Amino acid sequence: MNDYSEGAHPDVLEALIRTNEEKLPGYGTDYYSEEAKKKICKWINRDADIFFISGGTQTNKIVIDALLSSYEGVIAVDTGHVSCHEAGAIENTGHKVMTLQNEEGKLCANDVEEYVRCFYEDENHEHMVFPGMVYISYPTEFGTLYSKKELTELYDVCKHYRLPLYIDGARLGYGLCAGDLSIEELASLCDVFYIGGTKVGALCGEAIVFKEKAPKHFVTFIKQHGALLAKGRLLGVQFDALFTDQLYMRISKHAIDMAMIMKEELKKRDYRFAIDSPTNQQFIIVENDKLEDIKKHVMYSFWQRYDETHTIIRLATSWATTKEDVEKLFQYL
Repeated sequence: MNDYSEGAHPDVLEALIRTNEEKLPGYGTDYYSEEAKKKICKWINRDADIFFISGGTQTNKIVIDALLSSYEGVIAVDTGHVSCHEAGAIENTGHKVMTLQNEEGKLCANDVEEYVRCFYEDENHEHMVFPGMVYISYPTEFGTLYSKKELTELYDVCKHYRLPLYIDGARLGYGLCAGDLSIEELASLCDVFYIGGTKVGALCGEAIVFKEKAPKHFVTFIKQHGALLAKGRLLGVQFDALFTDQLYMRISKHAIDMAMIMKEELKKRDYRFAIDSPTNQQFIIVENDKLEDIKKHVMYSFWQRYDETHTIIRLATSWATTKEDVEKLFQYL
């Protein structure tokens, strides 16, 4: 149904149990949080300001609110997570989400350039919401990926107009294992991104990575948003485990391997795909009259109507998906 149905990877749980009775300082100032930050900096091959937050919506809300002035909004595609799946969390901070049409879930550099150029050519733009930053996700909500060329072009436009580029990495591990971008390249082609843990082996937690310095008093800003955990160790210990012995990437690759097995077998059974996703999310077109029976045997996510007689559903693999899980699906089909 999704990639956060299970709890945590056994190595992450073991680390939490092993450190459970240690007496550590709070608010993310503990040893394990610092070690996790060092390991992430080594992984991306650069120094960075890193902060741990418990969930993705909190992370998006905090980063966007911190980077924008009161009169600015954030540019995103119409299918972006902040546009349609976060209950207006961004607008709740007073910032408008300015949506552009997606191309297979992706934001096109030319569309951003045209939008910003037209904004400043409008003689009334002082009476309008200013474009203040750009948001994308990697992978996108449709499981698609930006190529290095696409991301470079988008970042060039952002730099030209001095718009910070923010990458939502809720499924970052899965994207990196399925695409042609390295983590070093991704980190160099944006201003801030986050490393998703909730969907990639952690009980909960995301790691915000600012390529340069974070906004002034960012920890205080996190606390204002009610997102600063007193027991910050809970996040630090998990990320320390995820970035020990390349666990994060190893379990991400496993999810992609399972997804590709599932995808090929579905193709053999003549199932149609709404989009060609190389990641752990697969989008299948199913006849409506078969959905009720499928629902009795398979957990899936409703995605959208395809036409009057068909629906698009999502099947997702995760770090915890086994070959036995996939085989059971095939047996049912």
